[in-house]
Amino acid sequence: MSTASFPNANAASPRATLASRRVTDAPTRMFHWLFALSFLGAYLTADGERWRLLHVTLGYTMAGLLGFRVLYGLLGPRQAGLGLLWRKLTGAPAWLKSLTSASSWSGINWRQGQNLLMALAVFTLLVMVVPLTLSGYGTYNDWGDFLGGDWLEEMHEFFGEAFLVVVLAHLALIAALSLLRRKNQAAPMLTGRVDGAGPDLVKHNHAWLAALLLVAVLGYWAWEWQQSPNGLISAQSLSSLTSGQGRDRDHDDD
Repeated sequence: MSTASFPNANAASPRATLASRRVTDAPTRMFHWLFALSFLGAYLTADGERWRLLHVTLGYTMAGLLGFRVLYGLLGPRQAGLGLLWRKLTGAPAWLKSLTSASSWSGINWRQGQNLLMALAVFTLLVMVVPLTLSGYGTYNDWGDFLGGDWLEEMHEFFGEAFLVVVLAHLALIAALSLLRRKNQAAPMLTGRVDGAGPDLVKHNHAWLAALLLVAVLGYWAWEWQQSPNGLISAQSLSSLTSGQGRDRDHDDD
């Protein structure tokens, strides 16, 4: 009997290798990238008076995004919940205790330790937004004039640099885990999915909410731009930035 009519048993194997499951929804990913871009922009515009309005706007954006993340963490799906992050952190004492009780290196749950470090980095970044933006708000509104001294501005600069250190540590941890696990650990924040068969951990993507968050942020930026007489960034600032003279002129103005 001819076997030509039977499907090739290997034909399904490429399809199987392409199987994936959703682990991160769209609002969480949108928050992540808007938050990251806002901090990057705020850090790059921290020096110089001509960038001040843009810097402040991006700082307010970070504060607003934090508010969204807290609400979504409380009201959103379980995988985006702050309770899940907190449970990972509360596992730290037991994991640290296991380090002393383990008879060998192989007896230590290293994956739990790696996940713990990742959760700690995320938690630290979220918490640090509060003193970072509050000190920035106070500096912008000249609270230091009646509080005395420049300590508020120095505090803002300290938290800004500390935030950068945690961000770099977070990126280094992602790179290290990607090498150790031989899998791109940043992929879930890009696609929302990981390779492998199985049910989706996040049942609904909520793309509409991610789009609404993006529209809200862009709308706020447009409103701030309209409120500023010369816009958040002037043509002169753009020209100096592209020519590489922005920071030098800013320091000369100081």
